[in-house]
Amino acid sequence: VLIRTLVRIKVLAKRGSYFSATINMMTKKQEILALFLILVLAGFLRLWQLDTIPPGLYPDVAINGNDALNALQNRDFKVFYPENNGREGLFFNLIALSFAIFGPSVWAIKIVAALIGFLTVLGTYLLVKEIFSTNKYLPLISSFLLATSFWHLNFSRFGFRAIMVPFFLVFFSYFLFHAFQKKEIWSVAFAGAVFGWGFHTYIAFRVAPLILPFLLIPYWLSYRTENRQKQFFIFTFCFLLFTLIAAAPIGLYFLTNPQDFISRAAGVSVFSSVSPILELAKSFFIHLQMFVFAGDSNWRHNFAGQPAIAFPLGILMYFGLVFSLKEAFSSLKQKNWPVLTNHGFLLSWFFAMLLPGVLTVEGIPHQLRTIGVIPAAYVFVSLGVFKTFEFLSSRKKILSAILLIIVILVGFGDVYKYFFVWARNNEVQGAFTVKYVKIAD
Repeated sequence: VLIRTLVRIKVLAKRGSYFSATINMMTKKQEILALFLILVLAGFLRLWQLDTIPPGLYPDVAINGNDALNALQNRDFKVFYPENNGREGLFFNLIALSFAIFGPSVWAIKIVAALIGFLTVLGTYLLVKEIFSTNKYLPLISSFLLATSFWHLNFSRFGFRAIMVPFFLVFFSYFLFHAFQKKEIWSVAFAGAVFGWGFHTYIAFRVAPLILPFLLIPYWLSYRTENRQKQFFIFTFCFLLFTLIAAAPIGLYFLTNPQDFISRAAGVSVFSSVSPILELAKSFFIHLQMFVFAGDSNWRHNFAGQPAIAFPLGILMYFGLVFSLKEAFSSLKQKNWPVLTNHGFLLSWFFAMLLPGVLTVEGIPHQLRTIGVIPAAYVFVSLGVFKTFEFLSSRKKILSAILLIIVILVGFGDVYKYFFVWARNNEVQGAFTVKYVKIAD
C-alpha cells in the first residue's frame, strides 16, 4: 500500500496537482481499511503479554485491586476511596466488574486500562476527523502514532486510573464538536455526561474546565453570525446540566468530605514551596522541554530520562504547535470562528493538561500527572508531519517519501523500545516490585 501510494504521488506530482490530489487520493474503503489495521495494531499492542509486561505489580495498583475485590465481595461500591491518599472510584468499580467476569488476577486489573487505552485510539481518530473533516490523513496519522506511542502504550498496560483522563477528554470533545457542527441535542447531552464522568477518574481531570471557554466562546461567535443564539444557549445549558448530573455523586462527596478534595495534591504543590513563582516558572519550562529533551526519570512512567515523544516526532510536535498558534491568531484576525474553534481548542487542551504537572515540584517532569496532554500532543505531531510533508513534496519529492517512512519506523521503534528494551531492563523489575508478586504467588 505504501509503495503504491508513493508511485501515485510521483505521477500526480509530475502533473502539478500533487497536494490537492493527495488530499482526495484515499477512498472511503481505503480509509476504513487503514483505520481497521490501526485498531488491530492498537489492540494487539495493549493485550500482548499483558500478564507479564510490565512485570510485577506496583503497590498502588495492588491496593486498587484489593479495594475493587472488597467492593465486589461486600457490594460496597464507592465514588471515592479515601485510603492511600484518596482516589476517585470509577476505575476501581470497573476493576470489580472485571473481577466478576474473569476472576481476581493481575491480568483482570490490567485489562481494564488496556481496553480504555484501545478505545482512546479510536476516539482520537473520531475527534480529529470531526475537527479536520476535509483531511483524511490527519486522523489516521494521529491514531497510528497514539497506537504506537511508548507513553500511551505504557499507561495502557499497568493499571493506573489516570489512563481514563485522555479517554474521557477525547470522547467528550468528539461529542461536543459533533453536536455543535451537526446541531444535534443528543450529542450535546452525551458530551456533558462524558465530561461529568471525567471527574470520577483522576485528579488531573479537574483542570479540564479550563478548556471549555476556548471551545464555547468561538462557537457562540459562530452561532451568532448564523443568528442561532437561542440554539447555542440551549445546547450550552444542556451540556452543563448533564455535566452537573454526571459529576454530582463525587461533587456531593467532596462537599461532605472537603479534606479529601486536596489531600493528594497538597504535599507536592508548587505553592507549598519557599518561592512558588520561581518554582512555577521552573516547572513549566521543565515540562515544556520534556517532549524533545529530558522526560520523566521514573522507570514506571518512561524509559527514564528519554523524551516523552520519540525523536524526531517531538520536534514535529512543536512545528504543529507553532502552525496551530499561527492559524489561531490568523483566524481571530479574520473572524474565521470555525478555524479559531479548532485550533484554540487544541492549544487550550495542550496547555491546560500540562498544569497538573506544572503545578507540582516533586518528580518533574511528571508524565503521569500530564497524561491528559497525550492526545493533543499527538494531534500536533500529526499536524507537524503533514505540514512538513506538504512543504517537502513541493520541493523534493523523495524527501517527503523519506519523511513518511521515518514516521512509520519511529512509531514501530517506540513499540520495540517498550517490549524488548524497557520491559527487560533490571530497573523496571524494581520499579514494579516484582519480588512482591513472587512472594504472593
